[in-house]
Amino acid sequence: MSAEPSALRRAAWRALGALPEGIQLRVNPRKYGFAPGDRPKPPVAPETPVRLYVAPVNSAGQGYAWARAAERLPGVGAVDMQHRSETGFGFDVDYEVPTTVFVRSEAWQRAHFRAVSRSFTHVMMESVWPLFTSRFDGDVEREVAALHDAGVSVAVVAHGSDIRLPDRHAAIDEWSPFHDGVWASTPKLQERAEQKHEVLRRLGVPVFVSTPDLLGDWPTATVLPLAVDTERWRSDTVPLEREVPVVVHAPSRAVVKGTDLIRPLMRSLADRGLIEYREFTGVASSDMPALIGDADIVLEQFRIGTYSVAAVEAMASGRVVIGHVHDQVREHVVDRHGVELPVVQATPKTLESVVLDMLERREYYRSVAAAGADFARKVHDGRVSAETLRGFLLG
Repeated sequence: MSAEPSALRRAAWRALGALPEGIQLRVNPRKYGFAPGDRPKPPVAPETPVRLYVAPVNSAGQGYAWARAAERLPGVGAVDMQHRSETGFGFDVDYEVPTTVFVRSEAWQRAHFRAVSRSFTHVMMESVWPLFTSRFDGDVEREVAALHDAGVSVAVVAHGSDIRLPDRHAAIDEWSPFHDGVWASTPKLQERAEQKHEVLRRLGVPVFVSTPDLLGDWPTATVLPLAVDTERWRSDTVPLEREVPVVVHAPSRAVVKGTDLIRPLMRSLADRGLIEYREFTGVASSDMPALIGDADIVLEQFRIGTYSVAAVEAMASGRVVIGHVHDQVREHVVDRHGVELPVVQATPKTLESVVLDMLERREYYRSVAAAGADFARKVHDGRVSAETLRGFLLG
């Protein structure tokens, strides 16, 4: 009796699955979502004694910025990597791979692991996220063990929601996006953060965090300051000289930035002719300096309690930056850097009165903007980030 057609199909697919990936791609490209030519060659390490690989997220372009910061240290070269979908904000990156290849190509991941484990001396893993996906079944602990076996030193850097515990945040901040009914993703974020905490505890590697508020979630971490190209953001336009100042808000994620809480206030002030309010979303990184440089006031975030890359960029542009920043963050800045954080404090409850005060005391707030530009250059141009990495890379 002949085999059923369905059994024959299953046998054919099993046979296909045993073939090399290149042949499978030609026979059934839909299974993978990429073509053979989409797989880039493995990353090439710099020809320096210390070779750092930063991967795989490049959140807000920080992987690239930290790689450049690390290269300020003697004998250090660095490569930043990110996987990407078809859409993105166009951040600078050294080595880029399509997300479909990153996730699904076993052949590329094998070559990727060989290149990293044999050519680099240090790896800074972003967000407790797998670098080699299918090569180790997405298991970060196996990846780190394999890198250690190859003599590679590993550290982890967390960016925010990867290790931020929503329940802890909601308990300390009335404006937290993690209160019931605010953000539908909160239970998932809580579960993911708890899982990453468990992995970090077992890894026992050095942990860096990008912003001081995250010390509340991982107290033994070291803050690796955000880094920006301050010259790229420099603007000669003096803020608050126009009779009707331009107020800009560019939320990367509105629920985190508190956009819903501040938009009605800003529109009300605009309707009264007191300000011009501009709100941007989905803007390419290359277009942002001009948009921010044309503003007088930049509204950062009003729910999380820290200051982000966007705030640093706005300060580097010499704009007046307003945001909700926890006392713990401000105290950390003073303790570590010896200066006050020049982000004007406001909550959704006080924002309107703060903006009205700016209209009355323009000269004072111009001095705050100038202090912000100095702060960005002193703390966030990459020099402090480099010194922070010195112990990991050269210790």
